[in-house]
Amino acid sequence: MKLLRRSILMLGLGLTSFVASADTDTIKTRWADVKVDTVASGLNHPWGLAFLGDGRMLVTERAGNLRIVAADGSVGEPISGLPEIKVRGQGGLFDLRLSPNFSNDNLIYFSYSEPETAGSDITSTAVARARLENNKLHDVKVIFSQQPKVMGGRHYGGRLAFSANGDFLFIGLGDHGHRQDDVQKLDNHTGKLVRIHPDGSVPKSNPFVNQADAKPEIWSYGHRNIQGMDIQPTTGQLWTVEHGPQGGDEVNMPKAGLNYGWPVITHGEQYGGGEVGIGFKKDGMEQPIWHWTPSIAVSGVAFYQGSQFPQWQGNLLATGLKGQQVARLEVNGDHIIHQETLNLKRRIREVKVSPDGSIYLLTDEPKGAILRLSAVK
Repeated sequence: MKLLRRSILMLGLGLTSFVASADTDTIKTRWADVKVDTVASGLNHPWGLAFLGDGRMLVTERAGNLRIVAADGSVGEPISGLPEIKVRGQGGLFDLRLSPNFSNDNLIYFSYSEPETAGSDITSTAVARARLENNKLHDVKVIFSQQPKVMGGRHYGGRLAFSANGDFLFIGLGDHGHRQDDVQKLDNHTGKLVRIHPDGSVPKSNPFVNQADAKPEIWSYGHRNIQGMDIQPTTGQLWTVEHGPQGGDEVNMPKAGLNYGWPVITHGEQYGGGEVGIGFKKDGMEQPIWHWTPSIAVSGVAFYQGSQFPQWQGNLLATGLKGQQVARLEVNGDHIIHQETLNLKRRIREVKVSPDGSIYLLTDEPKGAILRLSAVK
C-alpha cells in the first residue's frame, strides 16, 4: 500500500513520457525533435565513457576491457596494462575519468572491483590512475581501495567525478547489498561518498579527517549504491544519484559530513513488499532532492550544456536501467521542478554530453551500444 500511495503522488510531478524505437528514430517532444543514432555496437556491458578531444572515445566494458572507439564507430582492441579485475555479478571495470590536465599528462582514472588476493572472490571497489600511451596503460597506481573487502558481487557504486577546480576526486560507493549495518558507521567505506586528491592523498578539509574512529576519506554517508555523479556547471556543486530498493531511487547534493539516511530512512520498500528502516524521515538525516517511486534503477547523470538543445541548458539528464529511459530534469536552485522522460526501450547505463552538444548514452547489454541523441535540423 505504501508503494502504491507514493506512485499516485508522483503523478503530480509533471512527468511526460516519449518513446523511441530502433537504431535511428526521431522523438517529437514539446521541446525539440530528437534523433537517435547508434554510433557503435558490440560492447560488453559498457559502463563508462570519456571523450578524448579528437573525435575518439574511451569506453570501459564491465567485463574488464578498456577500448578506444573511433569517430566512425569502429571499436579498437582492448588496451593492455589493466590491473587484475574480478568480474563477478555486478563487479568488473566501472567508470573512468580523464585527468583535468589530460592534454599534458595523459593520465586516466578508473574504478573497478579489486580482489583481495589473486583470483579471490573477496572484493571491493578500487580506483587506479595510469598514463595512456600507444594503446597501453603505464605507471598504474591504485590510489584508493574501499575497506573492508567482502564476499559478494553487488552494489559496488564506482562512479567518479572531479571537482570543478580539479583538486578533488569524488568516488561513489555502495553497501555491497548485504553490509547495511556498516553504512551508518564511519570506521569503514561501505555506503559512503569519499573525497581524495588526484594523487590519492586525503584532503585536510575532509569532515572526519581528525576523528579517530572514522575513515578520513569520507565526505558523506548513509548511501545505498551511488551510480551517477556530475558537477553542476553554474555552482560547482556535486550532484549524485543512487539506487533505492523497490522504489526510492534518489537525487542528492551531498554536503560534507551529512548523513543521507540509508538504511534507516528511504522512500522505497523491501523487494516484494515490507518497510525498510523506520520510514521516510528522521532528524539528522537528509531528504533527497528528488526520488523515483517506483524505481527506474537510476544510473548515470550529466548536466546539459551545449548548442544542440539550447532549451535544456542546466537540465540534469539521468538514465534508467530498469526504466530503460533518459529522464530530463528541470532544475531550479536546489529543487527539481519538472521531469520529461525519453523511453528508449533499452537499459541505459551512462549519459555524457559531447563537445558538440550531442548526448551520448551507453546501453547495458552483452552486446551493448553507444547511442547519440542530436537535434533534428
